[in-house]
Amino acid sequence: MNTKPFGKTGANVSVIGQGTWYLDHGDRRRAIAALQRGIDLGMTHIDTAEMYGDAELVIADAIAGRRDEVFLVSKVLPSNASRRGTIAACERSLKRLKTDRLDCYLLHWRGSYPLEDTVAAFEELVTSGKIKSWGVSNFDADDLEEILDVAGEGRIACNQVLYHLKERAIEHAVIPWCEQHGVAAVAYSPFGHDDFPASNSKGGAVLARIAEARRATPRQVALSFLTRATTVFAIPKASSAEHAGENAAAGSLVLTKEEIAALDAAFPRGPKPRGLPML
Repeated sequence: MNTKPFGKTGANVSVIGQGTWYLDHGDRRRAIAALQRGIDLGMTHIDTAEMYGDAELVIADAIAGRRDEVFLVSKVLPSNASRRGTIAACERSLKRLKTDRLDCYLLHWRGSYPLEDTVAAFEELVTSGKIKSWGVSNFDADDLEEILDVAGEGRIACNQVLYHLKERAIEHAVIPWCEQHGVAAVAYSPFGHDDFPASNSKGGAVLARIAEARRATPRQVALSFLTRATTVFAIPKASSAEHAGENAAAGSLVLTKEEIAALDAAFPRGPKPRGLPML
């Protein structure tokens, strides 16, 4: 598993991590087995959120006795992101995850509370040792500029955003902004939302051809393409230990310039949208 610096946190984090949205909707034992298999294979970046139902409780069981192996991330809902509310939400997440600290804590998306209040809470949590770093999710470049003005350089660890082969909007402004300011960009839903390219589609055929040549799977090729930039990580969800193994193998796959160009042509990023797409 390849690793990269996670923003300016000083941590080196697995290029491919583990997302947990809807993790609590399936069989709990399978979910725990998938997470543990992922950790075994180097996918030690585990992402969750207070919004994700009982996912934090499932993760707590999966990482029991292995907390120090994991880069653990959770998120506060915008409706809770006042200064006091952020701290209370973090403490609830810590309790549910059965840990004393998070490696990174994110504002899930921008809400009505002033960014100054949320940032102040994040910094208070850093000082108290309850989080090691903080970041944001679903922030466009102008939002990032605004929170940068509040926090200053070097404080924003990451921006977690929607990014997959059919949705490359963040390449226009968000990824360049993150590269300029040393902020990690974390791709959620990297296989899309139940719309991964079909093998009989034009793009799917390109994926299949590259996958066959590299003795990989189309999903592994997709993950490698999405994480080709030095600042980008991906957090696919795995519903089984076998699926976790497939995802993890993408963490050592490096595509050639020709393969990247072929995928770029097959899945054009399109024009810059007015607003940042999100799920």
